[in-house]
Amino acid sequence: MKKHEFETIVNHVRTSGFVFQGSEIYGGLANTWDFGPYGVELKENVKKLWWQSFVTRNPHNVGIQSAILMNPKVWEASGHLETFNDPLMDCRECNTRHRADKLIEEFSTEPINAGAMSLEEMENYIEEHQVPCPKCGKHNFTKIRQFNLMFKTFQGVVEESSNAIYLRPETAQGMFTNYRNVQRSMRKKLPFGIGQIGKSFRNEITPGQFIFRTREFEQMELQFFVKPGDDMKWYEYWKKFCMDWLIGLGIKPENLRLREHDEDELSHYSTGTSDIEYRFPWGFDELWGIANRTDYDLTQHQKFSKVNMDYLDPETNEKFIPYVIEPSLGVERLMLALMCEAYDEEELENDTRTVMHFAPKVAPTQVCVLPLSKKLGDTAQEIMHDLMQDFTVDYDESGSIGKRYRRQDAVGTPFVITVDFDTLEDKTVTLRYRDSMDQVRVSIDDARKIMLKEIKG
Repeated sequence: MKKHEFETIVNHVRTSGFVFQGSEIYGGLANTWDFGPYGVELKENVKKLWWQSFVTRNPHNVGIQSAILMNPKVWEASGHLETFNDPLMDCRECNTRHRADKLIEEFSTEPINAGAMSLEEMENYIEEHQVPCPKCGKHNFTKIRQFNLMFKTFQGVVEESSNAIYLRPETAQGMFTNYRNVQRSMRKKLPFGIGQIGKSFRNEITPGQFIFRTREFEQMELQFFVKPGDDMKWYEYWKKFCMDWLIGLGIKPENLRLREHDEDELSHYSTGTSDIEYRFPWGFDELWGIANRTDYDLTQHQKFSKVNMDYLDPETNEKFIPYVIEPSLGVERLMLALMCEAYDEEELENDTRTVMHFAPKVAPTQVCVLPLSKKLGDTAQEIMHDLMQDFTVDYDESGSIGKRYRRQDAVGTPFVITVDFDTLEDKTVTLRYRDSMDQVRVSIDDARKIMLKEIKG
C-alpha cells in the first residue's frame, strides 16, 4: 500500500462522514472537530475494544469514571499548576506565537531534544543560531515565557482566585485519587489496575495535524499498581501487550516502532518511559505512551491530602506505597492512525476505487444491505433489521449497484449483502467482500455466520 498525501486522507474523511469542522456554519473554531456518523462509530468501536481488552476481559483490572472538574489541590499535588507549561516566544515582526522547543527542533538538521533544555539554554540556542520565524523568516523574538496549558474556569458566580478550578488535562489523577476507594470496595490485591476513558483538555498553543493534536480529546488510560521491585517486569509486559493490541486492530507491524526514552527525556519521577510510534504520512510520531511512574503520584497525593496511601501486603504484612505503570493512549490519535492505515487508492482494470481497509471489528459499518431494485425494498429492510441484532448495518438503495459498492468501499464497510429477486424464492443473497471484491451466493444464515467469524477474528 502506498503512503498517500496527508491532505488527501484528511479531505476524504472530512467529506465522507467521519470528521466535520466544529461550528462549521459559523466559520468554525480553530482546531475543534465534530465526529460524523462514520467517525463516531469508529470512535465507539475503538473505545469498546480497548475497554474489553484492558478492563472487562482482564482479571487484574476494573474501571471507573471520574469527574472532569476536581479540587484544585489535585493539580497542585500532581505538579500541573507549577510545571505543566509550554515555553512561548512571540515574533515581533509578524506577531505570531511559537513554542521555543519546537522552533529549535524544526530548525536543527540534527536530532535534538529541546524539551530537555532550560529556558536559558533555549534562548541562547535561538540567538546563537539566528533561528528564523517560520512565518515571516525574520529573527526578532521576545523572551521566553511560560504558559500553563490547563483551561482555567470558575466555580460559582464570582470570578475570584478562591473559586478557580481547571478542566482536567489528563484522566490519570482521577484514578490516583480513587485508588483507596477502588482497592477497598473491590477487595483488590496487587497487582491491579484502574482503567478509564474520558475527556481531557489542554490549551495547546500549537495544535495541528488535523485530529493528531487537539485542545479537547479523549484518553484511554490504565493505572496499574504493582509492588516495588515488580515494576520493571510489568513495564515490559504492558509495552508488549499494547503493541500486540495495535497489531490486532489491523495496523501493520512495520508501521509501528517502540522508542525508549533517553535518560534526559525522562520525567524526574520515571525510571522508564516508552512511546509506541506510528508511521504517519509525515513520519513516525507518538501514538501511545507507556511509563513507569514509580510511587510518585500516590506519594504526592498522600503528602498534599494527608491521607495514607499505604498498601498492606496480606502475605508479608509489609506496608508500602505501590508503584504505577501507565499505558496512556489518545482516542482521536489512534483513530487518525487507523484511518491513515486503512486509506488506499486502487487501480482496477477500468476504474479506480478509494477504499478504507479497516479490520472488520473496527469498521464503522460492518455490513450494508443493498436491494437490487427498489421493488425489493421491503425484503431488504427485513434482512437489515434482522442483521442489526448482531452488526452495525447500513442500507443503500440509491444509484447503480456499482456506485453503491464504491460508496461502501470508500467508508470501509467490509461486507455488502445484495438482495435480488432470487432472494424471494430461495432466501439466498450475494455476499461481497470489500478487500477482494469477491462475491459468493449464500443463505442469509450462512452470511451471518461468515461475517461473525470474520469480525470476531
